[in-house]
Amino acid sequence: YLQGIFPSLTTPGNYLIYIYNLTGDNKKMKLLIADDSAMMRERIKNQVKNFDDVTIVGEAGNGKIAMEMIRDFTPDLLILDLHMPEMGGMEVLKKVREARMKMKVCILTNYAYPQYKTRCLKLGADYFLNKSDDFEKTNLLIANLLKEDKKQEKFTIS
Repeated sequence: YLQGIFPSLTTPGNYLIYIYNLTGDNKKMKLLIADDSAMMRERIKNQVKNFDDVTIVGEAGNGKIAMEMIRDFTPDLLILDLHMPEMGGMEVLKKVREARMKMKVCILTNYAYPQYKTRCLKLGADYFLNKSDDFEKTNLLIANLLKEDKKQEKFTIS
């Protein structure tokens, strides 16, 4: 693996991290984390590190960088915060679905109000989790997505 860190051109202190998988292993799930909180991105990475079949292809601290990375890396799963600088998560979600990108999108937010959940699901989010109450479900989500990929079945998280 080759990892590069590039300062964002848009916001001081915002970094995007690209992780290139040079081994040619295309069987791993590619995950992109988009959250303006470095601490939250770190928590998500800690949750994911136990999965051998998942490669974190990048982290984005704002929605604009997230869109660039989505185009560059076409992740299988996008974990997306709603409130971020430059471009919010709903706008990112809308653009992803308008472009007919096939990735799964999990909204992970502190703003888990019913109206946000309804709007995100209508825009095409596959999952909507509350950071405070549902964070631990990210493990279940990833485990089930990996199983789904192997079995080609649908599942839900409640």
